[in-house]
Amino acid sequence: MTSHRPNDTRYSLAALAAGLVGAAGLAGGLFLLGIAPPLAAVAGLALGVLLAASIKYTDQWEKAVLLRLGRYRGLRGPGYFAIVPVLDRVAYIVDQRIRTAAFGAESCLTRDTVPVNVDAIAFWVVRDAERAALEVQDYDEAVILSAQTALRDAIGKHDLAELIQSRVELGHGLKVALEQKMANWGIQVQSVEIRDVIIPAALEDAMSRQAQAERERQARIILGTAETEIAHKFVEAADAYRDHPAAMNLRAMNMLYESIVKRGSLMVVPSGLADSLNVPSLMGLMGGAGLVPREGAGRASLTAGGEGAEPAHRSGTAP
Repeated sequence: MTSHRPNDTRYSLAALAAGLVGAAGLAGGLFLLGIAPPLAAVAGLALGVLLAASIKYTDQWEKAVLLRLGRYRGLRGPGYFAIVPVLDRVAYIVDQRIRTAAFGAESCLTRDTVPVNVDAIAFWVVRDAERAALEVQDYDEAVILSAQTALRDAIGKHDLAELIQSRVELGHGLKVALEQKMANWGIQVQSVEIRDVIIPAALEDAMSRQAQAERERQARIILGTAETEIAHKFVEAADAYRDHPAAMNLRAMNMLYESIVKRGSLMVVPSGLADSLNVPSLMGLMGGAGLVPREGAGRASLTAGGEGAEPAHRSGTAP
């Protein structure tokens, strides 16, 4: 916890120099006036202490809260300033830089009754040092406790999915809630960020299985949709080929050519398919591919000729 009390041991060289000069001057003057040296030394020492205590200073980002006999007298600083010893007192040193407060909520139930641990961080600054010093006893602790309370309230109003997916919106809501609560404290909240949302390990495993099952369901739906579209296309193609037999023969010849070229030099064609094709065209296609027919019982075998290959011959008669 940051201390707001002034450090009286933080004397500057100016305060010490003023005390020494004042003490030496008073002691020397009293000695010249005929005062006994011990008394002159005591008086000079007392004046030096008062002068040193009357000079204070604060850093550029600090404000000093000055009280006189317990009453507020105003803010001092940054830099050097003088006070009246014994009567005046610097009660607080207020840091006006942007500060951070880490806070969290453990085992809080969301709106769908899921226990979660949430860690967050708030960025805030003291805009009005007077209010921060006079209205709140310890504004550092007040900011943290207020943020924890607001975070617990926000968790109870949101589902787990909203906490995980809408962290920015949740942080903005916390910022608005804290600003409304701290408006009279002289504190301005810059932003609130949700750092982590931790759920139980068993629930995390169940959510992982649920997500995997959902992905599998989507994959099956997409596959079924694709099969349906393919079936419709096949129906349309069948309707087109039914009224155009020549197109069907051309398609069969193209499939045969692609199979011969891409899948190897040997292809077994059923007799029924060979009879349905245009024989002269098929022979021209085979010749262009460098193949010669070799017929067997019930089916024709197409063999590619090539360098080093045995000559193809006809065995038997065509069925």
